Amino acid sequence: MARLESPRYTFLFATAVCVVCALMVSVAAVSLQPRQKANARLYMEKNVLVAAGLVKPGQDVTIKEVEKYFEKDVSARLVDLASGELLPADKADARSYDQRGARSDPATSRVAPANTAGVGRLPRYGVAYFVMKGGQPEQVVIALEGLGMWGTVYGFMSLDRDGRTVRGLTYYDQKETPGLGGEIGNPAWQALWKGRRAYDDQGIPRLTVIKGQAGAPDKDPLRVDGMSGATITSNAITRLTQFWLSDDGYGKFLRRFREKGAG
Repeated sequence: MARLESPRYTFLFATAVCVVCALMVSVAAVSLQPRQKANARLYMEKNVLVAAGLVKPGQDVTIKEVEKYFEKDVSARLVDLASGELLPADKADARSYDQRGARSDPATSRVAPANTAGVGRLPRYGVAYFVMKGGQPEQVVIALEGLGMWGTVYGFMSLDRDGRTVRGLTYYDQKETPGLGGEIGNPAWQALWKGRRAYDDQGIPRLTVIKGQAGAPDKDPLRVDGMSGATITSNAITRLTQFWLSDDGYGKFLRRFREKGAG
């Protein structure tokens, strides 16, 4: 048996402590995983509600309240991005689908077409959130993502029943410069998008963040105020917005939505 003051005892004791600590961390990580996933889904779905105008930015919403919204007012469905078709509601649980995780997995994604939005891979399926009223879709929320100045930005955009008019916008995960590009997370700037048009008269995605001030939505529907000192981020938001509104993103689905609604 090693003496307490011997180097061998010190080594064995340190090894034992490391093993025990590693086991404790592993057990904690595994046991907390369901809660972490639940919290991540709550955060995502809360931002869907913010984009749809059902919840105010910064409003504290409980899991029960989110569940109530999704039971009563919001229906999540998976979209085949290549065809624009909805998967049958009884074939897949859209609320538990991890779109970001699917995009990162070669088994559930594909290389994105050449684009300027910094989108490298596309998930096979995207999530569409239908906001219902009287049994009919009043608006639809789609996911947005693309390369900003310092990393990928993630958000949601809500479109009216016409599939063209912006109802709301939120960016919930971004690393842009605070006070400059980071203003994409400012509710005041996000509110400027309401009433803008996603497409021009030819159905081409033209919504653009400009340098300077845009006019009112009814006078200048295809342009949004830029952020002072944040030209790179402004251009990045333009590129990723137009990408996800195009046929490479949700464009085919949105055409079907305009024609058939949530059916």
